[in-house]
Amino acid sequence: MNPFPVLLLLFLLVPLVEIYLLIKIGGVIGAFPTVVLVVLTAVLGAALARYQGLATLQRLQATMARGEAPAIEMFEGVLLLVGALLLLTPGFLTDLLGFACLVPLTRRALAFWLLKRVAVVTPGGAPGRAPEGGQPRTLEGEFHREDD
Repeated sequence: MNPFPVLLLLFLLVPLVEIYLLIKIGGVIGAFPTVVLVVLTAVLGAALARYQGLATLQRLQATMARGEAPAIEMFEGVLLLVGALLLLTPGFLTDLLGFACLVPLTRRALAFWLLKRVAVVTPGGAPGRAPEGGQPRTLEGEFHREDD
């Protein structure tokens, strides 16, 4: 699938929707309050992203200390970065999407949704499956060390 048409559509539609929303909301509450609201959401988003990022980092470290794969925490970290970037982009639609990435409940749901849709490549096998026989492949061999 070619992602170019989808990205082109997003790059055209998102700014148009943002401008429309800024004009409509500015017409209702005024220009200055609209600008203050946009700046306030960016500042609140940055603070929330920092707080949630540190909490996710602690969970990632705890998961790794237990010897488990931190897949959910890694997806959450990516979503936190995307959310912070969306909140720094001026506009109300991007702020809504950014806060959805920063709120723990929706972020975790998005992370689980993404995890189910990403193919995990196992060593020596096809994506998401073990090689023939259902067991990981073991390579037999010998080695010797040559000291310098």
